[in-house]
Parts: sequence; structure tokens; C-alpha cells
Amino acid sequence: MSFTQQFLAEAGEIVTKLDVAAIDRTVKALADTRARGGRLFILGVGGSASNAAHAVNDFRKIAGIETYSPTDNVSELTARTNDEGWETVFAEWLKGSRLNSKDAILVFSVGGGDLERNVSPNLVRAVQHAKAVGATVCGIVGRDGGYTAKVADACVIVPTVNAAHVTPHAEAFQAIVWHLFVTHPALKAAATKWESTAAADAVTKKAA
Repeated sequence: MSFTQQFLAEAGEIVTKLDVAAIDRTVKALADTRARGGRLFILGVGGSASNAAHAVNDFRKIAGIETYSPTDNVSELTARTNDEGWETVFAEWLKGSRLNSKDAILVFSVGGGDLERNVSPNLVRAVQHAKAVGATVCGIVGRDGGYTAKVADACVIVPTVNAAHVTPHAEAFQAIVWHLFVTHPALKAAATKWESTAAADAVTKKAA
């Protein structure tokens, strides 16, 4: 088996092992957030930060949820990191955003945060703040889910099928899972461009 075949086979295996019930619980948690007029804050570091930026667009445009990510504001992020330190940068940003019990956070992370190992402590502190104010905590994380999975109200763990490929699969499946979220009938509020265009073309052809 070539590397390409192996990698794709691993991705296929992950699909079959995803926890459907966990996905549905997270969809419900996000739908409940929207229903009560809450906001969604998506947190991620590294590749997960880029995923967060993309997901903000999808949750706002497709799911109709007021959504933000701290890593979209480089000036504030770097100022807080410089002045206050990396560990508290997300928690302090959430405080400035007046995170409250109507809101939710969605953590994108390979490991979910681990204070003992000093891995993504900023995510841990953000989750702790969210729990303290009664906000809903959701996540899409890899490995064993770390701190996020331990305390989240709803969390999807991307299964590890090859320890050598934890990061690429975790970050890739963040995208698959959040696209599932915004496409789910319980969350989707607006048509996506190409699907609506195809539907219109089908109607035009039928009329002709």
C-alpha cells in the first residue's frame, strides 16, 4: 500500500468511527444557542485558528448565528499576548466580549488543551472562563480530547487511527464536522450558492 492509499484509508476509517451521537449533541447545543439569541465564539491555535476563521463565515452566513473568533483580530491578539501573556489571551478576550450564559464557545484543537504539559493553556483558560460564566462549551478535538473533552457540554473527538498522523487528520476533520454542523437541518438557515444554483437550473430545464 502506498502512502497515499494508507492516508486515505485512515481517513475512511475515521469516518466510520466518528461518534454520531456526539455530533448530534453538539448540533443541538449550537441550535439551542441560536434559539436563545446567544453568540458563538470559535477558538483555535495554529491550523485550527485558520479553520476557526473559515467556520466563523459558515456559522454566520449559513447557520445564522452571530459568530466570532479572537484570532481574526491580529492586533488585539498580539497586544494581549505581549502585555498579558499567551496563557490568558483567549480568556481575557472572552471577558472583553462579555461572554455570558446565553453564549457558546466551540474549541478546535488537536489535543484539547493540557495545563500539566503546557499544551494550549490558552484554550484551557478560555474553557474554564466559559464554564465559570455558564456558557455552553463545545469542541471538535483530536487524541483523547484533553481538557476540552473532559468538561465540554458536547464534544466530537476525531478518532486516532494512526498516532503518526494525529494532527493532519484532526485538523482536516474539524472542517468535515463543522461543515456537517452548518448543513444539518437543525442549523442550516440559508441556502448555499452552488446548491441553490443547481436547483434553479433544474427548475428552468423542467419548465423548458
